[in-house]
Amino acid sequence: MTLGTMDNVELFDAGTKGRGLKATKELLAGDVVFTEPSFSAVVFDSLSTMVCHSCFRHQANLHRCAQCKFAHYCDRTCQTACWNEHKKECAAIRSYGRAPSENVRLAARMLWRIQKDTGVVSDGQLTSVDELLDHVSDLTDEDRQELQIDVHNFVDYWPKNARQQHPVEYISHIFGIINCNAFTLSDQRGLQAVGVGLFPNLCLVNHDCWPNCTVILNHGNQSALNSALHSRGRIELRALEKITEGVELTVSYVDFLNLSTERQRMLKKQYHFNCNCQHCSQHIKDDLMMAAKDMDGSKPSAEHIKEVTASSEEYLEKVAKSRLQGDFHEVAKLCRECLSTQENVLADTHLYKLRLQSTASEVLSYLHAFSEAAQFSRKTIDGYMALYHPNNAQLGMAIMRAGVTHWHAGQIEAGHKLICKAFGILMITHGPNHPITQDLESMRTQTEMELKMFKQNEELYNTMREAALLKQPTMCMAENASPDGKIEDVSRKQ
Repeated sequence: MTLGTMDNVELFDAGTKGRGLKATKELLAGDVVFTEPSFSAVVFDSLSTMVCHSCFRHQANLHRCAQCKFAHYCDRTCQTACWNEHKKECAAIRSYGRAPSENVRLAARMLWRIQKDTGVVSDGQLTSVDELLDHVSDLTDEDRQELQIDVHNFVDYWPKNARQQHPVEYISHIFGIINCNAFTLSDQRGLQAVGVGLFPNLCLVNHDCWPNCTVILNHGNQSALNSALHSRGRIELRALEKITEGVELTVSYVDFLNLSTERQRMLKKQYHFNCNCQHCSQHIKDDLMMAAKDMDGSKPSAEHIKEVTASSEEYLEKVAKSRLQGDFHEVAKLCRECLSTQENVLADTHLYKLRLQSTASEVLSYLHAFSEAAQFSRKTIDGYMALYHPNNAQLGMAIMRAGVTHWHAGQIEAGHKLICKAFGILMITHGPNHPITQDLESMRTQTEMELKMFKQNEELYNTMREAALLKQPTMCMAENASPDGKIEDVSRKQ
């Protein structure tokens, strides 16, 4: 496995896609193609008191900036590391009287950084921030109104005594860059989206619905006593498969588990381009995503399929509403009802069935109904494996959750097998030093030990397991504090 530098890539003309990056050498699955610290990044408004504004770790008991009383940090080390970025922001927040929205804060941080470094912070940066596309001219009337609100709020927030004042057109350009190029960042375990940042080199990596690379956030290491040994948070572009020299590097801006027409619609709306990748142009796997159940060569009637599909759409809306209200017992009930109507009608790879099964598994795990949750998670994983790229990060995370669910359900053999499979995928997508992979390694060791115990004396193992569950119902990494949907470490801002 190689550690990436910008020597592994070069900028090239990607035709109708504009600029792109291609490999300058052969890369293997799991190789780090390149790493890049953020040009600017901010924590979401809603998590400003729960996530460190320097390393983006989700932490309890954060220390608040004594001056602006908005920024929060793990400790003095993180606060010191972030001071150069926060200094002007701190004064602006105090003068403004409050912190503005995350978009306005990110735009301001970008402009302060551009003033300081002229938009290029190192020799390894292949493009200046100003050269990134903004697509302002392509905005709908509604999106243009939202942009104008952001610009108005920015003008109010930007210090009136600042050395440089910016025209409205240039501020609009910056917001356009954010909307098209910013990436959402997750916490240290990839379980929650916590912020948004701009990474100029990463912005040059074009989209493909079946990509050869993925992006994760390495939160850095600030634990050493000597601050000179600390490392900054940074993204890592990692190869998902063998990539030969000269091949374009791609990532996916949207989740693959949507029909090709829906992915194209989302990409056009958010990023203003028509996706003509192989999977979209040839509608690859669309048939599986909408397939009917095949019962020994016999399929349900078209009318029956249409009826169940329409019913499933209604149920999905009810599930989303109940989930938003926190009524997880109702969510589980609705999922069971709908899945029973789908059973002999929709195939196991049908999107509606997978979405309901995934939700049911997450909610039932949250409610500690692990045996039933394990059944749904197993079916979900089987469907995902038929659809996703074999090294897809979301597939790896889903298999990990399924493994933990089986483990909690007392199905130690199946749980261990799934955890080992997830470990293999996440070693490629996240690498050995990521907290998720390290958690998985601990779980793999624990389940291997328990599996040996189970095979030696099943009765004793079950007795010990029941006693442990009474003391601590959720083991290790079953962080099902809330049944949130799947996210990736780093994904294009939606």
